[in-house]
Amino acid sequence: MGSSMQPYGIQAMLKEGHKHLSGLEEAVLKNIDACKELSAITRTSLGPNGMNKMVINHLDKLFVTNDAVTIVNELEVQRPAAKILVLAGKAQQEEIGDGANLTISFAGELLQNAEELIRTGLHPSEIISGYTKAINKTVEILGELVEKGSESMDVRVKEQVITRMKAAVASKQFGQEDVLCSLIACIQVCPKNPASFDADNVRVAKLLGGGLHNSTNAQ
Repeated sequence: MGSSMQPYGIQAMLKEGHKHLSGLEEAVLKNIDACKELSAITRTSLGPNGMNKMVINHLDKLFVTNDAVTIVNELEVQRPAAKILVLAGKAQQEEIGDGANLTISFAGELLQNAEELIRTGLHPSEIISGYTKAINKTVEILGELVEKGSESMDVRVKEQVITRMKAAVASKQFGQEDVLCSLIACIQVCPKNPASFDADNVRVAKLLGGGLHNSTNAQ
């Protein structure tokens, strides 16, 4: 007559099938590996020469895209740290409208360097302290790189808008930013309060037989 051993400790409080990981090797490094794998997926889609990914979700729906938010949305991420990366990418996209891929890829690189430091014997709290100092220095440097006059610029002046949007457009269509920026800067539909601008007021219509240089704005 055999008897199965009853779970004890924290395992007794978890549902059947759940796992409890602890320690440096099990908890920290495995989470870092998961983040690195997620970062590797999105990294090759970064920039104007980024490659498209073919993603098939749990409903067998096919997506062919290089948009990082779409890619990570359709992946069933399980690791807690990797889920935080997904949330960081979504937050970046919702708040700024761009840079989700850079957020995930850059975080993966930081964690890869952190893994090397952990293996050399540094404690995670020491690495966090070093990264915090780096963040403060980065914010200080970024403040010097902002285009002068951005805080007080008039969004109805087309030239001022174009100057500040070229970098974002070039990340998607490198070499075509001069043509696209003059089209994207929709000054005509900008309300008196720029904060209430609605992108739905801008419509893009495609006509067969034309090219990018045939594009024009119509009101």
